[in-house]
Amino acid sequence: MSFAALGSLLVAIFMQLVGGYVNRRIPLLSRYNIPDPITGGLIFAVLASLALEFFDFHIVFDQSIKPLLLLMFFAGVGLCADLRMLKRGGKALPIFLALLLPFILIQNLTGVAMARLLDLHPVFGLVAGSITLTGGHGTAAAYTDGFAQINNLQMVVELGMMLATVGLVVGGIIGGPVAQYLIKRHGLRSAAEEAAETHVFHESPAPITTHSVLVALAGVLTAVIGGQWLAALFSDIPVTVPEFLWCMVLGIAIRNLLPVAGIQVDDRPAEIISSVSLSLFLVMTMMALDLLDVARSAGPFLLIVLVQVIVVIVYALLVCFRFMGRDYEASVTTAAFLGFSMGTTATAMANMQAIAAKHGPAPTSFLIVPLAGAFFVDIINAFVITIMLSLPFVGG
Repeated sequence: MSFAALGSLLVAIFMQLVGGYVNRRIPLLSRYNIPDPITGGLIFAVLASLALEFFDFHIVFDQSIKPLLLLMFFAGVGLCADLRMLKRGGKALPIFLALLLPFILIQNLTGVAMARLLDLHPVFGLVAGSITLTGGHGTAAAYTDGFAQINNLQMVVELGMMLATVGLVVGGIIGGPVAQYLIKRHGLRSAAEEAAETHVFHESPAPITTHSVLVALAGVLTAVIGGQWLAALFSDIPVTVPEFLWCMVLGIAIRNLLPVAGIQVDDRPAEIISSVSLSLFLVMTMMALDLLDVARSAGPFLLIVLVQVIVVIVYALLVCFRFMGRDYEASVTTAAFLGFSMGTTATAMANMQAIAAKHGPAPTSFLIVPLAGAFFVDIINAFVITIMLSLPFVGG
């Protein structure tokens, strides 16, 4: 059974609504901030995998809209980034980046150690390390193709795709519970919650109008089109800057230049457009998973991923949260760290959105995480992987 683009979008919307309903009905999911698209997408993936396994009923979606949804999300993030609110968080990005280097090294050492323990080639440990977990599907494809040709490792490409998919799922599941644990244990409050608790209230905001939505949509599409143009224009520079980062930077520029021109900006429509775009992107990604195929292909690598989950949670609690400031913003950033150290930047952002929807905004986190996940983490990851492959007990 095949769905065209419009039908695929409708199913994604429906499963997003189902995910929200299930999260509200099951207190455990709501309490630990599991994102609605993760819940809805996984429910569909389970049902679709069972239908394929027992009834040979195959469902295919047209996912051509996914790249546009991702670009619209990051453009919307940029349009909500008021730089005047971020003066106190100026040191957050370099601190966050400084935490990534030792973690990626630990992630790879864990993978290699587990591979040796399970009598696997050490390179498989890197594949079950930052190549797929921090790197995602793109990095996995780039490295595993070389491993298949140079190291003659069988099924390594398929394994890389499978591990990146598992990481995507896990990253979306663990971020919310860890952040909720930190918020509860340390009694953390967002600025919005503190204002409400001390009876500091502001005037009710004006209602969102058709005009304000159209203005936000025009800004989002301008940032997307301009970002795509800039990505193509600078495609030959030594450092590859992804399209979504160009879109976000243009969004930031639009958001912060309009007030200079005397134009007042309402961030709420852009937040809605951004949130809807990300939700649909993630739920469509999750819906396409063949969970039974993943389970059959995983074998001992699921054990490695389990150990990696333990390692990343321990690092997030003892290192990331502590050095990011031990406040509410730090808890949100920690959830994002779990998202893209096991999955993707989109997963990290979904984790943050789920927490912010419940506890209040975290503007610094929403700015530094996309920047870190855009290309800084890829540069750090490539550096660590290169060093690891040069070691005789790994690449030799």
